[in-house]
Amino acid sequence: MRYDLDDLRLFLHIVTEGSITAGAHRMHLSLPSAGARVRSLERQTGVALLIRGRRGVRPTPAGATLARHARDVLTRTARLESAVASYARPRSAPLTLLGGGSAMHRLVPRALVSFLRAHPDVDVKVSESRTPETVRMLADGEAHLGVVLDDEARDCGLRVEPLGDDSLVVIGQAGGILAGRNALSYSEVTEHPLVGLDADSSLRRWIEKHAGPHASVARYRTTVADLSVVVALAAAGAGLAVVPRRALDPDRRLDVCELRDSWARRRHLLAWGVIDDAASAATTALAGHLRDAASTEPSRAVTPDGQDATD
Repeated sequence: MRYDLDDLRLFLHIVTEGSITAGAHRMHLSLPSAGARVRSLERQTGVALLIRGRRGVRPTPAGATLARHARDVLTRTARLESAVASYARPRSAPLTLLGGGSAMHRLVPRALVSFLRAHPDVDVKVSESRTPETVRMLADGEAHLGVVLDDEARDCGLRVEPLGDDSLVVIGQAGGILAGRNALSYSEVTEHPLVGLDADSSLRRWIEKHAGPHASVARYRTTVADLSVVVALAAAGAGLAVVPRRALDPDRRLDVCELRDSWARRRHLLAWGVIDDAASAATTALAGHLRDAASTEPSRAVTPDGQDATD
């Protein structure tokens, strides 16, 4: 037995409206044509589907069963058509998002999860990049958005906006050598064995650049590629680590001290590229998800004496 989908749609409209006339109107059919379709359905099924009265119609038990299954069939058919049609739509070029190692640790992943769920037709190419390289690519039209550091992107000529605190702190095993300390200078930190990121990581290069050529040479017991591994090693007592505060899980037991050095207090900016479609709906939406992700991160500003202040 084969059913015409338009006949099923018409029957559902009639049952919903309680009237063959109203159902015909919703399907843009004449009343005689709609009536003929209903009679054809009844002949095909071999049972009466509607009880006709002076005030309209209502389904018989068989008609109610047909309506229930018809609704399910039409819903599944709509999903099938949508899924197949998605392959026929021309796909736009992916958005390009750049950011340093700190942004890639939690901020960018959080934004991507929510954005990709909300925009299934938009792809995003994500790359880790130091701020100077990110600024260059944005200015050259090679990327749509970038998460950059304020001190290196200030006066870059791009459209930028504040995104959140990305200050650095020193961490160590709870109850270890940092116990009872509120703040240290980087030179004091390097008096102890460290764990850190690989030498070519954006965060490691940033620290070494700002610590200056006269800073004490740090002894790294080990270096790894992932910031979460650095935090885990420091928590286990393998060594101290200098990391962004936003990389810390509030539920992990750690001793945390501020860095007294002024360069440790830094902020993330959201920078926009000069690509012609930089103000497109997709780019604007991705920027919104980055703002939302940043707003859910713990944010604490640091005063020069190492004390916390509300950000």
